[in-house]
Amino acid sequence: MSEVKKVATRESYGNALVELGKEHEDVIVLDADLANATKTGIFQKVFPERHIDCGIAEADMMGIAAGLAATGKVPFASSFAMFAAGRAFEQVRNSIGYPHLNVKIGATHAGISVGEDGASHQCNEDIALMRTIPGMTIINPSDDVEARAAVHAAYEMEGPVYLRFGRLAVPVINDRPDYHFEVGKGIVLREGKDVTIIATGLEVNSALEAAKMLEADNISAKVINIHTIKPLDKELIIKAAQETGKVVTVEEHSVIGGLGSAVCETLCESCPVRVLKLGMQDVFGESGPALELLAKYNLDGEGVYKSIRSWLLSGAEA
Repeated sequence: MSEVKKVATRESYGNALVELGKEHEDVIVLDADLANATKTGIFQKVFPERHIDCGIAEADMMGIAAGLAATGKVPFASSFAMFAAGRAFEQVRNSIGYPHLNVKIGATHAGISVGEDGASHQCNEDIALMRTIPGMTIINPSDDVEARAAVHAAYEMEGPVYLRFGRLAVPVINDRPDYHFEVGKGIVLREGKDVTIIATGLEVNSALEAAKMLEADNISAKVINIHTIKPLDKELIIKAAQETGKVVTVEEHSVIGGLGSAVCETLCESCPVRVLKLGMQDVFGESGPALELLAKYNLDGEGVYKSIRSWLLSGAEA
C-alpha cells in the first residue's frame, strides 16, 4: 500500500503565490520577518521586487498592505496567525476591514499543530476574531489542493480575505478529478444517515477517519468539509441537519467563536438539533509534538471517533 502524500498548507500557500505572481503583476507579498516559516520566501526568490519584508512589525505591515490595496495592487500580508489576527487585529479591523480594502491575509501556523512553539504561538482564537469583522471572508483549507485553490479564489475576490494555513504536513485528500472549490460552498465528502460531521482545516481528515471507524460500529456518518467559515454554507448545513438530526462540528480552534459557534448560530435559527462541538474546550494549548497534541486533545481521527461514539451512545446528551 502506497504512503499517503502529505503537504503542509503553508507550503501550498508559498507555491500558490508564485503561481499567482506569474499570472498577475499586481500581486505583492508582504511578510513580517518570517518568510522562511510562512513560505513566502518561495515567492521572494522568484519575484524579489514584489516581496516586502516589513520586519517584526505586523501592525505596520497591515497598514502598508492597506495602502497598496488603495493604489490598485493586490497585497498578500503574511505572518503567523497569532500575529496576523491577534497582534494586528486593530489594524486589520480599522485599516482593512472598515474601508473594505482588497487585502488578503495569509495566516500560517494556526492551531495546536504548531506543536513545540507552545501556547503563546498556537492561535486557537483567530477565526473568532476575524468573524467579528464585517465583510471579512474566512477560508480554512483542509489540504494542499484546497489551499492552492483558496489562494487563487482569494485573488479573484474583491475585498478582505483571511486565509488560515498550518505548519504540520497533512494528508492530501482532495486530489481527485471531480474536486471543485467555490468560496462559501461546503463539500459533502461522505454520505450518512445517523449523524453529520462538519469539519474544517486539518480536522477534515480526522473526520473522515472517524467516520470509517464509526461505520464499523454500524453508525453511518455524513462528512462535510466547510473550508469557508464566512460566508457559511447555511443551506448545506441545514439540509444535512434535517437529514440526520444530529450534528458534530470539528475544528482545530476554540469551540468558542469558530466553526462550531457559526454552525450553532445557523441551526438554532432554522433547524434546532443536538450539536456536539469538538475543538479546544476553552483551554490553551501546550508545547509538544503536533501529532501528540492532536491526540491529547482528542482531535486526531481516533479521538474524534471516541468522542462522537460516546456522545451518540449516551443519548446525545453530552
